[in-house]
Amino acid sequence: MKQHRLAAAVALVGLVLAGCDSQTNPELETPAQKASYGIGLNMGKSLAQEGMDDLDSKAVAQGIEDAIGKKEQRLKDDELVEAFAFLQKRAEERMAALNEESAKAGKKFLEENGKREGVVTTESGLQYEVLKKAEGDQPKATDVVSVHYEGKLTDGSVFDSSIERGTPIELPVSGVIPGWVEGLQLMHVGEKYKLYIPSELAYGEQSPTPAIPANSVLVFELELLAIKAAGSEQ
Repeated sequence: MKQHRLAAAVALVGLVLAGCDSQTNPELETPAQKASYGIGLNMGKSLAQEGMDDLDSKAVAQGIEDAIGKKEQRLKDDELVEAFAFLQKRAEERMAALNEESAKAGKKFLEENGKREGVVTTESGLQYEVLKKAEGDQPKATDVVSVHYEGKLTDGSVFDSSIERGTPIELPVSGVIPGWVEGLQLMHVGEKYKLYIPSELAYGEQSPTPAIPANSVLVFELELLAIKAAGSEQ
């Protein structure tokens, strides 16, 4: 995380805190008040995710108050730079440790999962099991398909589901994460698979959303409903 990002985040949190005028229960009636609360809530979650959960909210608010009131800074610039550098380094160290722990847990999960009856492990490391067989056509990398899916982490928490939304999605086979690209081409129309996707075939060391930590193994129940591309054999 870059220093200016941390500084901007702290400033936003401070702005929200100062706007609440130090009230324990600020009013949340007007659109501006609700938006202010939303900014603080989202920024607080972001900071906590990045290991900034011990920031002193009173000190943040004081900094904003001093700046708005054009008061003399209580700390010199070089002290602030040193403090930001410390927080940045600490956050990076925490994130590296969490990423390493996640990678180890994912590897262990796949090793154990691969021993289960019915689970097939491909050369790439993708694991799958067939939940429902069918005799339809198989898509190619150049096709567009219609699918229903539900994505979970290995702890069972759902991060995305077309099933919950009640609407299947159409997507190009080659336009998704590598684990899906491979898995879809193994399937026949009408089949339902369970895919266990190693992080290197998903998002790797990136965290695309707070719901998907870096180095996560992803588990998908995937049903291939149709091949939509013109010219495909159906």
